[in-house]
Amino acid sequence: MFIFGIAVVFKLLSIQFLQGDKYRALATERVVKDVIIPANRGNVYSVNGNLLATSIPKYDIRIDALAPSLKTFEEYVKPLCDSLSKYSGKSSNKLEKEIRKARANKNRYYLLARNIGYSDYIRLRNFPLLKLGAFKGGLIVEQTTKREHPMGGIAQRSIGYERFDEKGNVTRAGIDGAFGVKYLRGVDGKRKKQQIGKGQWKPLSDANEVEPQDGYDVYTTIDVNIQDIAHHALLEQLEKYKADHGCVVVMETKTGEIRAISNLGRNKNGYYYERLNYAVGESHESGSTFKLMALAAAFEDKLVDTSDVVDTENGILSFYGKKVRDSKHGGYGKITVSKAFEISSNTGIVKAIDQAYRNQPEKFVDRLYEMNLNNDLNLPIIGEPKPIIPDPRIKNGRWSGIALQWMAYGYGVSFTPLQTLTFYNAVANDGVMVKPRFLKEVKEFDRIVEPFKEEVINKQICSKETISKLKQLLKNVVEKEYGTGHRLYSENFSMAGKTGTCQKDYRNKEKLNYISSFAGYFPAENPKYSCIVVIHEPDKSVGYYGADVSGPVFKKVAQKIFIDTPIVDEIETLNISETSIENEYQSFYETAQKYKTIMPNLVGIPAMDAVVLLENMQIDVKVKLQGNGVIKSQSVDKNTKLKSKQTVVLTAS
Repeated sequence: MFIFGIAVVFKLLSIQFLQGDKYRALATERVVKDVIIPANRGNVYSVNGNLLATSIPKYDIRIDALAPSLKTFEEYVKPLCDSLSKYSGKSSNKLEKEIRKARANKNRYYLLARNIGYSDYIRLRNFPLLKLGAFKGGLIVEQTTKREHPMGGIAQRSIGYERFDEKGNVTRAGIDGAFGVKYLRGVDGKRKKQQIGKGQWKPLSDANEVEPQDGYDVYTTIDVNIQDIAHHALLEQLEKYKADHGCVVVMETKTGEIRAISNLGRNKNGYYYERLNYAVGESHESGSTFKLMALAAAFEDKLVDTSDVVDTENGILSFYGKKVRDSKHGGYGKITVSKAFEISSNTGIVKAIDQAYRNQPEKFVDRLYEMNLNNDLNLPIIGEPKPIIPDPRIKNGRWSGIALQWMAYGYGVSFTPLQTLTFYNAVANDGVMVKPRFLKEVKEFDRIVEPFKEEVINKQICSKETISKLKQLLKNVVEKEYGTGHRLYSENFSMAGKTGTCQKDYRNKEKLNYISSFAGYFPAENPKYSCIVVIHEPDKSVGYYGADVSGPVFKKVAQKIFIDTPIVDEIETLNISETSIENEYQSFYETAQKYKTIMPNLVGIPAMDAVVLLENMQIDVKVKLQGNGVIKSQSVDKNTKLKSKQTVVLTAS
């Protein structure tokens, strides 16, 4: 027993002195830990200052029922419950019973209010007992943040988010996700918490050990008015044609700033919502909108001109057993290349490109490369795929004996809507290709942290001569009576663009669907905005041509933007000296200075000048004006001393 006793004492001394630090650190680690306090995420604003996304702080208010002394608890528990009763509507007596029960059960983490806003948080922390703080009153405050979008579902996918799952994996969508790490996220804070049993942790103090630093605010290029127009125009057309999904993008021509971007997809119940960012992330065969790129290459190489005549034959061309067909049965006969584009003749454009590049397809592909059509836009928003352009020099299975001909009318190539729009915008911008831009500036309160300016991708995609031809073609598509976009024509407002109707899943006739698109810009003469509309899988029984499905969205967006924000040419005021006007003003000025209490002679002067003269005298005079024009008579003779409150009747004609 003596030996056993010595062993116990030795072990106790060993634990106390030799291993004491280790076990004390382990105990502290198990009962006290640093808890991360997320920083307030910066706000996302529109270009005109409207709030698009913000972090709303939410609070849980709890009480450590054992922290207050018995005297303090008994003094304040009743007033606390009275205040809580007024706030929550619950019975004060019932609340008091619950809080007393919490103290009796040694509950150090009793919930008083959950998920409340900032104003309610300020109100509750000033209630009796709670206002004494963490140590004397037992107040426990836990803060979380919730990301909200004040505009609701409009542009929600483009505005985006940054989310973490339980395993720590992160999903970053849209603007919020793209610029979260660098600008919006901020720096997290730290707070020590103590374990109080049953997996519950209580803050050790009422303050943070490391205060979180809020993130910067991001100002986008989105205009909420244009965004609203684009969203509802697209939604209306999707519902009309029962389409699967679609997108619309509006870009400012000179700067590349995205003014609106709407992406709507249909759910199982048939309702449309911001499902995916199709404009940025969905690449598809372009169809007839690519004909502009094909002709741009041919014009620039001077192998094709607008006046060249091509034979559409009977509306069907055959290459290695594969047929290219026109939408018009029997074809269009012999027509110019210009008309082939304007009526969107597949056979006409294919024949022109085939004759020009049949023996040198590499030259055609190289010209497309020189116009930056093979490069992605290097957007900050995640998910942009690289364009697809078949190249006979690259052995990847994309090139075949019919690749050149199929490329001519938009098959075999693949672009996202935003990549296609960037090219059309370059044509509108006289050949200068600018990068689409989503950010205007980053701010910390009123201080600009980082401004963003236009970024030029290609200073000149092709010659001015080629650009001029392309612009005229796009204008003719809408203005010419036979143009595929003529139904969009308006005498009051000019537009230019190209319709596109592309087959989708054409290798399986049972799944055959269509992609309808329209890309262009407005006004045609002095482009301010470029726009693209792409709608996937419209109901074929209702319609599927680009002019019918996507064109009306383009027109509605263009016209409403023009009405709401008309483009006005400002003319400087000319300083022209008019002798008669100066003499009239001089006479008015001298009369006003001379007659302060004496009735002046007002006959012959304009009625409004006469009224102003009388109303600005040093004496209070009531003026009644009969008629308008020039004063013919006055009720009080000139040079008569006027009295206060006297009425003067002036007759004008």
